[in-house]
Amino acid sequence: MTVRIKSKLKAARHAYKLRVGGTLSLPFALRRAGRGAARLASGEEVALELPGELLRGGDLLVASDGRVIEVLAAPEDLWQVECDSSAQLARAAYLLGERHVPVEPREGLLWLAADPALEELLSSVASRLTRVRAPFEPSLGAAPEPHAHAGHEHGHHLHQHDHHHPHRHDHD
Repeated sequence: MTVRIKSKLKAARHAYKLRVGGTLSLPFALRRAGRGAARLASGEEVALELPGELLRGGDLLVASDGRVIEVLAAPEDLWQVECDSSAQLARAAYLLGERHVPVEPREGLLWLAADPALEELLSSVASRLTRVRAPFEPSLGAAPEPHAHAGHEHGHHLHQHDHHHPHRHDHD
């Protein structure tokens, strides 16, 4: 029987003496979607049913059987973008941000999900582009966290379009 996860604890972990009854290691894409099938570290199947809820490593979830489940940010394939100057790094961040690519800023470098479609762009601005495997906790910056609006889910995701024209990113 699949355990369903439909709620996230909103209270700080240290506010209560909680006994964690399992861990769930998820890549960022699944933590961002809040939906899908996964397995606890014990191998038990779970169904995530948290659309519009951004999950971060360390979040606590409540399973249908009453257990508290801790979310872990799973290691995933990333690109580490390094530049010889802060101006180059700012340019790389700008180009990625304009494409709504989730980026984890680190000291003097950027991490992002390895995406072959971005390789040419990154090679043109980065001094070094290196593959790393690590948990990914990107900052979503000015983009709003995924949330529900009047009957539909709304989140920002990777999409590309020509940014050489004035436009707005308003949603109704």
